[in-house]
Amino acid sequence: MAYWYNINTGQVEEDGHTSRKENLMGPYPTIEQATAALDRAKERTQAWDEEDQRRAQEDDADR
Repeated sequence: MAYWYNINTGQVEEDGHTSRKENLMGPYPTIEQATAALDRAKERTQAWDEEDQRRAQEDDADR
């Protein structure tokens, strides 16, 4: 069974009973992972933003 996080409702949905795919994040193997989908996405986005900033600073230092 796979689980999906619905970004519109904030609810976890199960395979076979899902909303429109453009409103879903997943699939996730557990309800817990699906529930934490937005938190994990925020963490990843923050890490990528920090990496982008670090690289930009390195590029500026090389000039």
